[in-house]
Amino acid sequence: MAETHGYDVSIEWTGNLGTGTDGYRTFSRSHEILAEGKAPIAASADPAFRGDRSRWNPEELLVATVAQCHMLWYLHLCANAGITVIDYEDDAHGVMTMDEHGGGGQLTEVTLRPRVTVTDPATIDEANALHSKIHEVCFIARSVNFPIHHQPEAHVL
Repeated sequence: MAETHGYDVSIEWTGNLGTGTDGYRTFSRSHEILAEGKAPIAASADPAFRGDRSRWNPEELLVATVAQCHMLWYLHLCANAGITVIDYEDDAHGVMTMDEHGGGGQLTEVTLRPRVTVTDPATIDEANALHSKIHEVCFIARSVNFPIHHQPEAHVL
């Protein structure tokens, strides 16, 4: 039997402003993402959909999840390849495309822009190339139905 892992999270709506959802504009989209033993994540809808700009929205969290999983697998692959990474940053960008009828939308692509610092100049080409192998193993990249582009930049400190 295949090995499985479960992930339990809770969502708690905190946006009842006193009258619940008695009108589209009378409630806040604020909520918290909770998991046992972890600090809550303050979340809301995208500001374009009446959300609170100061809170994380689901679209941002999905883009962050793609970038996070990519980074974790990248560091793993570098360690296995003998590439010493001493710094990793990524300015990820996701694009959501609304459907023509205005009823919904979907993320249609994510671009990762990892900037990696390695200790050995001889490993820069391999360090950049490893990004293209992550889609084969990254749990999140294998789970989404949109393309994930990579614009890596490795350099030596």
